[in-house]
Amino acid sequence: MFKRIIIAVSAIFFIFGISHAKERKGEVVFQVSVEAPENSKDVRVWVPYPVTDNEQTIEDIQIDGNYTYSGIYGQKDGDLALYAEWTKPGKERTITLTFKASAMERVKKDFPAKEDAKIPAEIQEFTKGSQYIPTGGKVKEIALKVTKGKKTIHQKAKAVYDWVVENTFRDPDVKGCGTGEVDRMLAVKGGKCADISSVYVAIARAAGVPAREVWGLRLGKKPEDDITSGHHCWSEFYLPGYGWVPVDPADVRKAMLANKLELKDAETKKYRDYYFGAVDEYRIALSRGGKGRVLSPAQKDEPLSYFMYPYAEIDGKGVEFIAAHKELKYKITFKEK
Repeated sequence: MFKRIIIAVSAIFFIFGISHAKERKGEVVFQVSVEAPENSKDVRVWVPYPVTDNEQTIEDIQIDGNYTYSGIYGQKDGDLALYAEWTKPGKERTITLTFKASAMERVKKDFPAKEDAKIPAEIQEFTKGSQYIPTGGKVKEIALKVTKGKKTIHQKAKAVYDWVVENTFRDPDVKGCGTGEVDRMLAVKGGKCADISSVYVAIARAAGVPAREVWGLRLGKKPEDDITSGHHCWSEFYLPGYGWVPVDPADVRKAMLANKLELKDAETKKYRDYYFGAVDEYRIALSRGGKGRVLSPAQKDEPLSYFMYPYAEIDGKGVEFIAAHKELKYKITFKEK
């Protein structure tokens, strides 16, 4: 009798997709320093400030450093940033952000049998193009071709995903996560996660699918890990009546490169199936804001292509941020808890 009950309960879990999501927990430490001339009186830094949501918990936050002033500022797109400034001469400018993170595997695959026909008004902005997310010209041409005959948002989102997986590749020589320039990426086809994810978002929007980038950080897989190079960008599309759905064509291409796989291989199909509607637990979202970022407080230099790495300005001039630079240095560590 007891055995039959276990079987019955297991069947219910299988039918309704109820399961315990995978989870990764640990302490993350951002150590940021800016090497500016000793007499500089205008040194500023912004660090993405993660927040708790349905799939991640951020808590026990600590901020330390020798800054003149610091604060947490809301950004235009709803993100937060840790801001600090140094207004007196000094030999070293440092700030450290420490927090405990608990990240859940994000699985969104129980799609409704029938979609809502209308995209909510507040989501419409994610179908629009911009200087940084082109939706006309070649992008529009690809979108129309790829989604021809597709009726629903889900079908179009999957068609765009398949096209991006099949028509881009991971270029290990690209610095950091790439620049996210869609036109350049469509021309050369090779890039990193910011490039591949930006192509997905641009083509999806051109096809009428609400989409956005997620700018994040991979958590360590070891008990103690240096995750300085762990920044990662993936994408989400919005399914009316269901919500935001994660997709990560860049990680499909990364797995293919790492494991020397071809598109036709059975193992590739496993990655393709998984990363449409799911991403692993070894990551947290830092921000979901769009490109062409004007930060708050506003930077004095040009808008940022995206806000995922720490960013600094020295006397009003922005410092290279896509990879740790001689003027802007940062180290990010993870310790399992």
